[in-house]
Amino acid sequence: MELNLSPKFAQKIFEGEGGTYYSWSSSEYESLKEAKVGGGRLVLQPRGFAFPHYADSNKIGYVLQGSSGVVGMVYPKASQETVLKIKAGDIIPVPTRAISWWYNDGDSELIVLFLGETSKAYVPGEFTYFLLAGTLGILGGFSTEFHSRAYNLNNEEVEKLAKSQAGVLLIKLGEGQKMPQPCKNSTDKMVYDIGAASPDFHVQNAGLLTVLTEKKFPFIGEVGLSAILVKLEGNAMSSPIYTADSSVGVIYVAKGSGRIQVVGINGASVLDTELKAGHLCVVPRFFVASTIADGEGMEYLSMLTTTQPLFGEFIGETSVWGALSPKVIQASLNLTPEFEQVFRARIKKITILVPPHD
Repeated sequence: MELNLSPKFAQKIFEGEGGTYYSWSSSEYESLKEAKVGGGRLVLQPRGFAFPHYADSNKIGYVLQGSSGVVGMVYPKASQETVLKIKAGDIIPVPTRAISWWYNDGDSELIVLFLGETSKAYVPGEFTYFLLAGTLGILGGFSTEFHSRAYNLNNEEVEKLAKSQAGVLLIKLGEGQKMPQPCKNSTDKMVYDIGAASPDFHVQNAGLLTVLTEKKFPFIGEVGLSAILVKLEGNAMSSPIYTADSSVGVIYVAKGSGRIQVVGINGASVLDTELKAGHLCVVPRFFVASTIADGEGMEYLSMLTTTQPLFGEFIGETSVWGALSPKVIQASLNLTPEFEQVFRARIKKITILVPPHD
């Protein structure tokens, strides 16, 4: 089974005065297509506005940078939109059925990473967007007759409706142009600040690990996904782990750099390479992965295609090795009883995040 899991940088899809959109191509990175996951990155300049749209895939947005992002969402049969405020560290689920728009109300770039599951996508491994406005919007596809009858407009009004907006995907609004204000109650229910949340693991000199599931944040269940934020200090390690529930993992490196090793079928090393900020990496189901940060540390977000991930661990109190009986380990690894005891004692003292050696 030939797999190319080498990390990839995103490719620029569109650039304009209002911002830029990047995507990972499944034709360039076939592991995305095989795993049925995808990724994109939106960069909005101050007053940048991404047109209302919907997509063919459930996904989560993770705000990498910015302090004054605004998101509008409309669900089928809803009488009005829900307006949310987002900032760096926030995660916002974006269900397939939702129409959303994105706006940067701040004075610096707003950068949002999107990771999602693409099993029902038109192009497995990629998101396909359907725009409501702009030169690629659905209004441009219908004839004047259909618009006139659907919206009860005359021909001149139809022309104004369908062709006044010359922008493509995103634009920059004028300085005096105002957008709707966010609702705090809705933001609290639909946005989760994983960057400021209490971590599930905090190991001195090693870092933090925070798992976001449906239990902590019910709204993420709407997209059938979960997320893990890992912040490794310099030369620290995230120990070998695998998903025991057949979910696929997608890693995006937000800051710093390091190294990743992945072991797959028949104990084969399928990946042993550097990770850099901006890299996207796929970890197939049941494969075992481990990372080590460089001296400056490394921060990454991992998306999993399940709402309640189940992990298999090889070190710590709940490790697979610790659960197996001594005789089974001795026979399996051909160890003496004495060394098996040493091995068992060592792994129980180690946590999922491992500080650098002295």
